[in-house]
Amino acid sequence: MTTPRSRTEIPTPALVLDRAALDRNIERMASFFRDGTCRLRPHFKAHKTPDIARRQLAAGSCIGLTCATVTEAEVVAAFCDDVLLANEVVTADKCARLAAIAQRTRLTVAVDSPEGVDAIAAAARAAGLSIGVLIDLDVGQRRCGVTPGDAAVAMAQRVAATPGVSLRGVMGYEGHVQPVRDRAARTAQAVEAMGQLVATAAAVRRAGLSCEVVSGGGTGTYDISGRIPGVTEIQAGSYALMDTDYAELGLPFEHAFVVLGTVVSRPTADRCVVDCGHKSQTKDHGLPGVWDLPGARVTGLNDEHATLSLPPGAAVAIGTRIALVPSHTDPTVNLHDVFYVVEGEAVVACWPIAARGYAEQRAALGAGL
Repeated sequence: MTTPRSRTEIPTPALVLDRAALDRNIERMASFFRDGTCRLRPHFKAHKTPDIARRQLAAGSCIGLTCATVTEAEVVAAFCDDVLLANEVVTADKCARLAAIAQRTRLTVAVDSPEGVDAIAAAARAAGLSIGVLIDLDVGQRRCGVTPGDAAVAMAQRVAATPGVSLRGVMGYEGHVQPVRDRAARTAQAVEAMGQLVATAAAVRRAGLSCEVVSGGGTGTYDISGRIPGVTEIQAGSYALMDTDYAELGLPFEHAFVVLGTVVSRPTADRCVVDCGHKSQTKDHGLPGVWDLPGARVTGLNDEHATLSLPPGAAVAIGTRIALVPSHTDPTVNLHDVFYVVEGEAVVACWPIAARGYAEQRAALGAGL
C-alpha cells in the first residue's frame, strides 16, 4: 500500500494524530512538573506508541514511564531507563519476562499479595538479580491493592524479608476520582485518597523500611495529587491525546487525535452513516463526539458503522470524510496498528502502535499455532 501523503488519502477508519496539538499537550504537562519536587511518570498504556513516549521523555520533568502490561514494559525498555509496571504480575512465565526486562533497565513492579511477591522474587533469583517493587494500595477505587495502614506495612515487611525483591515504596491510583466533574469534589476526594497513600508511606518508614517512591495520580488529578506533600510522582497518561470524557473536566489539554471515517450512506436528509463503528473506537465512556461538523452528533455505534444525526442543510455527500473524537483514549488506540500523523492536511509520519496486543499471541502466530 502506498503511504498516504494527505489526510484525504488515509484509508478509513484510521487514527489521525495532530502532531502540533500533541506537542502542546506534552509541553503543558511537562511545564507543570518543572516546579516542585513531584515528577511525572507518563502512562504508556494511553497510547502504546514509542514515538509519543520519546517526545514525552524529551520534554523533561519525567522520571521514567509507567506501563500496564509486561508487553508494554518490554517495548518501553528498549528506550527508557526507568520503567514502572503499575500492575500485579503473578504467573511464572510473565515473571520470567520481568526478570529479562530488569536485566536491561531499572524496573519496578506493583505487588499486593504474598503470591505476587514470591513469584517475582523466584524469577529474579533465577536470573541472578533483584527486582524493585511498590506496595499497591487500594486508596478508594476498590480494584487491586492492599488496605492502607497496617496491612500495607506488613506487606512491605514481607517484601523486605524476601530475597530477589527490593522495596522501593508505595503506589495508589485514585481512579475513582478521575472522572468527578465538580472540581471542588474532585479535589477533596483526591486529597483524601492521597492522604492515605502518604500516611502509609510514613508508617512504612516508621517500621524502619525504605520508602523512596510514593506514586499515584492521573490526568484528572495531576495538578491536585501532584502538589500534595509526600507524593513523589504522577502516572498521568491521557493528557497527551485527550478524549471527550476527560475534556469535560476543564483540563488545559486539547484533543490531539481523532478517528477518521468516510460517509458510506446518506439514507435521509437528517442522517448519515460513517465507516468507523466500535471496531475502531470504544463506547464504554459514551459515544464519540463529532470534530468537524457543527450540529452533528453520533447517535449510535455498531460493529462497522457510526450513525450521525445531521443539522438542517448539512452538506454531507457519500465519500465525505468526518472525524470523530473518541470518548476513551486507551482502548480506542488499542484497536489500531498506526497513528497517521498530520500537520494540517499533510501526512508527515506513520507511527506504529508497537505495544498493541500481547506478545504471547504474536509468538503463537509466528510459531504457526
